[in-house]
Amino acid sequence: MFWMSSNPNRMSISQMASAKPPAAKSEAEYLDGLNPEQREAVLTTEGPLLVLAGAGTGKTRVLTTRLAHIIGTRLAWPSQTLTVTFTNKAAREMRERALSMLGEAGEGLRWLGTFHSISAQILRKHAELAGLKSTFTIIDTDDQIRLCKQIIQAENIDPKRWTPRYLASLIDGWKNRALVPNKVPPEEAHQFADGKGITCYQIYQARLKVLNACDFGDLLIHNIQIFQNNPDLLKEYHDKFRYILVDEYQDTNVAQYLWLRLLAQGSQNICCVGDDDQSIYGWRGAEVDNILRFEKDFPGAHVIRLEKNYRSTKHILAAASSVISHNKSRLGKTLYVGDDNAIDDIDASKVKVRGLWDGEAESRLIADDIESWVSKGGSHEDCAVLVRASWQMRAFEERFIMLGIPYRVIGGPRFFERAEIRDALAYLRLIRSPDDDLAFERVVNQPKRGIGNTSLAKLQSYAREDGRSLFVLTPMVLQTDEIKGGAKRGLTQFIDQINLWRDKLTNGMPHTELAETILEESGYTDMLQKDRSPQAQTRLDNLKELVRAMGEFDSLAGFLEHIELVMDASTGGAGEDQVQILTLHGAKGLEWPVVFLPGWEEEVFPSRRSLDESGMKGLEEERRLAYVGITRARQHAYISFVANRQIYGRWQSVLPSRFVDELPHEHVEAVSETGYSGIPGGDTGFTGTVEDLGERSNYKSPGWQRLKENAGKFDTRPPRDATNLSATSGGPSGFKVGTRIFHDKFGYGRVAHTEGNKLTVDFEKSGRKKVIATFVQPV
Repeated sequence: MFWMSSNPNRMSISQMASAKPPAAKSEAEYLDGLNPEQREAVLTTEGPLLVLAGAGTGKTRVLTTRLAHIIGTRLAWPSQTLTVTFTNKAAREMRERALSMLGEAGEGLRWLGTFHSISAQILRKHAELAGLKSTFTIIDTDDQIRLCKQIIQAENIDPKRWTPRYLASLIDGWKNRALVPNKVPPEEAHQFADGKGITCYQIYQARLKVLNACDFGDLLIHNIQIFQNNPDLLKEYHDKFRYILVDEYQDTNVAQYLWLRLLAQGSQNICCVGDDDQSIYGWRGAEVDNILRFEKDFPGAHVIRLEKNYRSTKHILAAASSVISHNKSRLGKTLYVGDDNAIDDIDASKVKVRGLWDGEAESRLIADDIESWVSKGGSHEDCAVLVRASWQMRAFEERFIMLGIPYRVIGGPRFFERAEIRDALAYLRLIRSPDDDLAFERVVNQPKRGIGNTSLAKLQSYAREDGRSLFVLTPMVLQTDEIKGGAKRGLTQFIDQINLWRDKLTNGMPHTELAETILEESGYTDMLQKDRSPQAQTRLDNLKELVRAMGEFDSLAGFLEHIELVMDASTGGAGEDQVQILTLHGAKGLEWPVVFLPGWEEEVFPSRRSLDESGMKGLEEERRLAYVGITRARQHAYISFVANRQIYGRWQSVLPSRFVDELPHEHVEAVSETGYSGIPGGDTGFTGTVEDLGERSNYKSPGWQRLKENAGKFDTRPPRDATNLSATSGGPSGFKVGTRIFHDKFGYGRVAHTEGNKLTVDFEKSGRKKVIATFVQPV
C-alpha cells in the first residue's frame, strides 16, 4: 500500500523540495474506521488547518493517521515532516502508531518529538549562531536554582526575602513569553530585589554562556533569535519542513507559538490539533489565545471540529458541554455520543450530584461507593478521585487506609509523605520526644539556621560515642568550642525554641495552636511565603490542612500516634489493583469508568486564589478544569459538595460551586445524603433535581439555603492577596489595632494589640485570644 523508501537521506534538501511525488491515493486501508470529520482532517493536507478535537474524539488517531497519509502517499519524505508534541510519552506513542502504518516507509522519521527535543536538535546544528559550542549542556531545575543562588550572593541580595527558586521561576516565566533581558518591561524588574530582576537575568544569561550551557527555555529562545537574525537559514528550514503537525496546541506558550509561526511561514502547511476547552495550564505560561486566534494568524485556515465522542455516555457529555458553554472565550463545539460508541448508552446513568453535611461524610460515601462497585465485579483501578487541590487528598487517604481500600496518589507523594508535612511532624515529634534523633536531624536546619553538614556530623559522632540523643547532647557541646560561629548561634536558637514550645504544651497550649506557633516562630511559614514559586502556596495550604486534621484529636500524643499508624499502613504496591487519587490538572489525558469529583464548593472549586489573581480569565480556566474532570468519566460521574467544612476545629457554612448550577437538570440526578451522613433529624435521602437540594433537604446552613440563589453568580467580594493574607498596613504583622479580622477557628474579631507577628484579638464569640497573624485574614 505504501511506497518503499530508497534512503531519501541521500537526497539534498533542494532535490527533495523540488521533487513532485504523485497525487495521494483516494482510498486506503488506514482511512477505514474514520468518521467523516476525522477523515476530512486526514485528507485536508494543503494550507493551514485547525482541528478542534473535543475530549475522547480520537485526536491522536487523526494526527498519526494524517502523518502516515502524508508520507504514505508521497506528499513528503519522512524527513520533510515536523511533528511536535508536549511530552515524550505522547511522542513515543505517535511514532509507534505511525510506524505501524508505514512500515519501512517510515524510515527517516526523525523530526518527531517535543518542543524542547526538536529545538535542541536545531540548536546543536547552529550553536555558534547563539554563542555556544555544539557540545553545550542543558541544565535542569536544580542547576538553575544553584546558579541563581550564586548570583544572589554576588549581588548582596537577601536570599531569605528573595529566594533563588523565585528568581529561577521569574526567569522561566520571562522565557515562556520569549522575553530576553533587554525586552523585559522595566516595571517587571521590580518583581525581584527592588528592581534588580533584569540585572540578575542578564548576569544569569551571561553566566550560562561562560558555562557553555542553556536551560530549557533557552532552547526555544535561541532558536527564535537564530531564525530572526538569519533569514537564509530560516528559508532552508522552510524548504525542509513541508508539513508541520502540532499536538495540544491550546497548551502552547508565547515562545512555542513564535517558534511555530516562524517555521510555518514557508509552506503554510501547518495542522494544529487541540481543544480550547481543555486549556488548563495558564499558571505555567500556556496561552489559550494562541488557539483562539489561529484563523487570524493563518488567513484562509480551515477549521474542522471533532465532536463525536468515543469515551463517555450522553449524560456525562451533556453535563460537560453545559458547564463549558458558560465560557465566553471559546471557539465552540458540542460533544455527542456516536452510534458506535463502546459504551452502552441506552441504560446510562445520569451524572450524580450529591450534597453532604461535611468532608468526613463525603469521604465516607465515596469509599462506600467504591466498595459497592468492587463487590459488583468492578475493580479498584476502575475508580478515580479527582481533587482541585492536593490538601483535599488527606480525608480520602485516611478513609481508604481505615477500610483497607488499596490506592495510590498519582503525580506526587501521599499527603503525610509530603516534605512540608514531614517537616511539621518532625517538629511535633521532637517536642513530644527529645530523644527522636531522626526528627532532630530533619528540622535542625529547616528552615536554614546556618547549621551545615559538618557541624551535624560532629554532633552525630559525639552522640554515638556518648550514648546520648542529639537533643540532650547538643547543649553540652555548645558549652565548648567544638562548634563556633553561625552554626553555634543556629543550634542555640533551635534548642531554645524546642524547649520553649515544649513548655507551652506542658502549660496547656492547645496542640493546634502550638502547631501554628511552631510554623510561625521557626520561620517555616515565612520561608514558604517568600518562595514565589507556584508550589509554595500549595505547601502552605497543605500545612493548614494538617493543622485542621490535628483538631480532630484531643491531644498531640493522640494525633501523632494516629499518624504513625497511618504512615505504617500498607495499601499495596505499584501496579496492583488500586484506586487512583490525583488532581484535576494531573488527570488530563486519562480516563476511568468511574470518576468522583469532590469539593465542588466556592473558594475550593473554583479556586479563590485563581479568581483573585486572574479574575474572569481565571474563572474560565477553572471552568475548563471542570470540563476536563467530567469528561474523564466513561460510565459514571459523581459530583459532590458539602454544606460545612471544619477548619481548625470550627465549622463553617460553605456555598456550593457555581459550576453546580451550570449542570443540565435533565442529565443530572441530584441526591441529598442527609440520612447517610448521620445528621440529627435527617431523612433517608431523596432523588430529584439540583434545584430541589436546597429546598427538600433538612440542612439549615446558609450554604444549603442559598444554593439556588447564589450558585452560578460571580463572587463580588473584594479580592485579597493570595500569598499574604495579612496585607493590611500596620506593624510587622501587617495589622493595625482595630482591624477587623477572621480566624478559621475563633471567627470574627478586632485586633486589640500587636506584638511582632502575634496578635491579641477580641473575638465576637470566643473572647480575647492570642493568635498568629499568618492564620488570620482582614475582612
